[in-house]
Amino acid sequence: MEPHVYYQQRLDAITLVLKSLKSRLRLLGSLRLLVFLAMGFGVYFFFGQYAYVGATLGVGIVLFLLLVNRYSNTQNAFRFHDELRKINETELKRLQGDLTDAETGNQYIFEEHDFNQDIDLFGHGSLFQWLDRTALTNGQKTLANWFNSNNIDQIEEKQAAVQELKDWTEWRQEYTATAAMIASELQTEDVLHWMQKHKPFVPKIHAWLPIVFSSISGLAIIALSFGIIPWIPIFIWLGLGFAITGPYVKRITDMYNTTSKIDDLLRQYSKLLLQIEEAKFQSVQLQKWQKEILTDGRPASVTLNELSKEIDALGNRNNLLMAFVGNGLLLWDLRYTYRIEKWMKGFNGALEDWFEVIERMDAMNSLANYAFNHPNYIYPKISEDAQLQLAAKSLGHPLLEPKKVVTNDITLRQEDFFIITGANMAGKSTFLRTVAMNIVMANSGLPVCAASFEYRPVKLISSMRTSDSLVNDESYFFSELKRLKYIVNKIETDTYFIILDEILKGTNSVDKAEGSKKFVERLVKSKSTGLIATHDLSLCTLADKYTEIQNHYFDAEIVNDELFFDYRFKDGICQNMNASFLLRKMQIVEG
Repeated sequence: MEPHVYYQQRLDAITLVLKSLKSRLRLLGSLRLLVFLAMGFGVYFFFGQYAYVGATLGVGIVLFLLLVNRYSNTQNAFRFHDELRKINETELKRLQGDLTDAETGNQYIFEEHDFNQDIDLFGHGSLFQWLDRTALTNGQKTLANWFNSNNIDQIEEKQAAVQELKDWTEWRQEYTATAAMIASELQTEDVLHWMQKHKPFVPKIHAWLPIVFSSISGLAIIALSFGIIPWIPIFIWLGLGFAITGPYVKRITDMYNTTSKIDDLLRQYSKLLLQIEEAKFQSVQLQKWQKEILTDGRPASVTLNELSKEIDALGNRNNLLMAFVGNGLLLWDLRYTYRIEKWMKGFNGALEDWFEVIERMDAMNSLANYAFNHPNYIYPKISEDAQLQLAAKSLGHPLLEPKKVVTNDITLRQEDFFIITGANMAGKSTFLRTVAMNIVMANSGLPVCAASFEYRPVKLISSMRTSDSLVNDESYFFSELKRLKYIVNKIETDTYFIILDEILKGTNSVDKAEGSKKFVERLVKSKSTGLIATHDLSLCTLADKYTEIQNHYFDAEIVNDELFFDYRFKDGICQNMNASFLLRKMQIVEG
């Protein structure tokens, strides 16, 4: 099924569910009001008849609480389906080319990086902006880190995970909707930091004392109700409970103020863990993640949900009656604070692993969603030919409008360097970014925009958009030299696919030609592989000296005083330049 058809059908179905849930909420709200009014009428009607008044209140309160619980559950279901609605509406907008409200990921661009400033990986109209569907802040950071990592390990495992999740559209959407419902202002690192810094303060005696104290309180209340003891012992016992709890009230309050903020996060994370645990994954990578959320053979969702319930129980202290009776007769605060601290002591170390798996899955859903939205893309094949670096047919730029994409074939052996010349606007820079972007996608386990794509996984490094730095008081030329030095240092310790666009632009033509030749010669001698775009035709002479260097070009044609581009990657050296023609055509200079 085509993606847009799927999303529209799903949106239509979800809209019907939302309509039904909205009607149910109105009905439950009306029933709550009726039960409340009925209780009032019953008390008025049976006033003075204590048995009937008690029965009316008892039945009414039970019904009211049941309706409150049902209303709360229905409201949560409505919120969940409303998130699903937003997800499918977003997908339909993206398929139509609408990037409204999509995050650019600009915060993940930084200067000292191998390639992320050059290839539209982040920024407006970038791959990240088209692809990111994460619902968690740390899920988004994980996704960005994957792209920035230049990691070339276990490509096939990544591909298998993406391929498996690609068709799990409902599962992915439900996962994202659950994550989107988290209202906590804190992030998982805040939770971990607080737990690591927290020093337990409730004595171990409270592992059993609240139970004994509560049991005695219960017996005392029974004795009071049968007239065995008067009220005075109850008040004394109540005072004793306050005396035991009193020294810890401030620290318990501080603890609750923090735990109440993370309770919603823990509850939703528990649901996400459960969804991962119950999935029948086949791919190796996803199965590994499942195993990471088992602690002593126990599901993480159950364990984390226990902490959430303990925090909920502690939250009952907000009820004035519960705070008074609970702490005076049951040592409520001490009981649940001790349990929370005991939980933290037992599972604090595992919590970080659980959080990471949840956030990785959030990031993986974005990759799988992208694959689902591009059914015509293909998964790269890892080459078994030790000499082959890249062989692609009908390779296109994934960010261009599909109808406007001009595809090209390219084959590079390892240690090959292509010198690419061409007229202005003929497609050199776009082609470099096409190759670079598809390599990054391949390394991430994504399908790529090509008819076929075989390669040896390789790290990418580039210099395409060097700029001067007013902040660091650097000239353009010095910034470019720093970048080239960065590349030289990198290739001395690892293997990279190098992409350069018009090196040494910041100096004069003679100096540029001489310096560029020497730099390219150094790259060739380093046994690297890559592409270099240039307007300097003198660089093409290096092909006569080095068998590793090949010349290719993009050109333009002037027909009836109009400029035409075919954007085709050709063998040889470009002979047609167009700067003078464009200057005349735009009446910048006289003909």
